[in-house]
Amino acid sequence: MKISNKILIVVIAVIGLYATFLIVSDINTIYNEISDFKIEFIPVILLLVTSGWFTLFFRWHLLLRNAKIFIPAKDSFLILVSGWALTIIPGKVGELVKSQLLKTKFGIARSKTVPIVILEQFYTAIGLVTLSFFGIWYFELGVYVLGFFTATVIFVFVLLSSKKVFNKIVSLLEKRRFTSKFVEPLSSSYDAIKDGIRGPITLYASGLSILFWLIEAISIYLILLAFGVDAIGFLTIISTYTTSIMLGILSFLPLGLGVVEGTLASFFTIHGIDVSLALTIVIVIRLFTRWYAVSFGFIALKLSGGFTNNPEPNNSKS
Repeated sequence: MKISNKILIVVIAVIGLYATFLIVSDINTIYNEISDFKIEFIPVILLLVTSGWFTLFFRWHLLLRNAKIFIPAKDSFLILVSGWALTIIPGKVGELVKSQLLKTKFGIARSKTVPIVILEQFYTAIGLVTLSFFGIWYFELGVYVLGFFTATVIFVFVLLSSKKVFNKIVSLLEKRRFTSKFVEPLSSSYDAIKDGIRGPITLYASGLSILFWLIEAISIYLILLAFGVDAIGFLTIISTYTTSIMLGILSFLPLGLGVVEGTLASFFTIHGIDVSLALTIVIVIRLFTRWYAVSFGFIALKLSGGFTNNPEPNNSKS
């Protein structure tokens, strides 16, 4: 199936999901709740969410430098953001477009850049797990989800540390059409991945990942305040939000679609928020924290040449 078709399916699914949320809720109630939203919070929320992008950019830039890859900061930022457009492809394999863009524009071998995309996801999980511990005692269900997710992260770490296990996973990726072209460079990139999970880069990348999730949690706290919800403490928000994100990641659905929204809305109702208000808040949260970035991702993908069939440099290697 072509990527464009997959994107169309996901967009239709998103519209259908959010329409369902509206149908099961009271439309008049939702209208009143949105009308009561304090718009003075919007600039602050947008500023926070956008600052989170630059946190991810600093991490991306450090990972590139750690791999001895040096490109202009503007191009680097556009390529990073371009990957967000294709996060709506299941399993986040769409982010491998960053590796292709680096090869097309700068002739950098995919064997050097695919590991960076993998390391990004690994450190994102590390940051999520670490921040979750700060609110673990405020949400009982989060303890079990965090335990399972942590075990998964440890398994991934072992996978990245063992060349034998790593090669087995690579052979499985060969069977998927979209990832098959990345198998050859990935199979020769084990050393690059291992270099990315030891030394000072581990501390820097993990710290920036924690900061990113903290910024998102603060943004969500402000969204709740904008709706007049102040009964849920910040540490509780950290726990409920990170738990829903972890469940979404474990679902392997694009952006955890449906899983994140459903679980987060359920968690809010557990804390005493009306169902209609909870669903409204969740949709607004996702618009700010995910779809805002995805929309800019498509703009960056256009600016970085991701929609064109540019020939690859003749001196490039896989």
